[in-house]
Amino acid sequence: MSITPTINKQRPLWARAALIPALGLGLLGAPVALAAPANASTSEHGCTVDPLKPTTHDGSTWDPWRDSTHADFRIQVDCSGDKTVEIRQLRVAGGDGSRHHAILGFSTFWESFDHGSDSVTLHSPDRVPNLDRHHSEEVFQFVSFRVRSGHGDHWSDWTDWEKSDVATIHG
Repeated sequence: MSITPTINKQRPLWARAALIPALGLGLLGAPVALAAPANASTSEHGCTVDPLKPTTHDGSTWDPWRDSTHADFRIQVDCSGDKTVEIRQLRVAGGDGSRHHAILGFSTFWESFDHGSDSVTLHSPDRVPNLDRHHSEEVFQFVSFRVRSGHGDHWSDWTDWEKSDVATIHG
């Protein structure tokens, strides 16, 4: 598995929020609807990818009361047969119904599977800034993927973006 690293450079809130309309217009290669309902998973060419509800993360154990400034944006991947999956992930903070969303990061994952069926959970921890000092932060993710069978150069089309359930991170 390889991960494209996310640069943790802090951008001004207005710059991060300005990216949301661009995503809605599909400027990253596929349309994203931030108000879309959560979907369980998507299947494509023998692979299923499920964006899981984010959980809190402190680096070694999962304790929401001890460390609530990081979240693990997990992705469940199931494939049957000789497949390679490329997954795009967009991590977002902000209320589901709110107009104020902040993009936390964007990552790309590649996962290869042998001839049998297999399953893996990808972990993508990220820092969650406290944008609204009076309330907890709501975080969620979008994922899209494509599949390559065998070792050829032909990839399937990218799937539609799927949204995870929203998690509340206490600040």
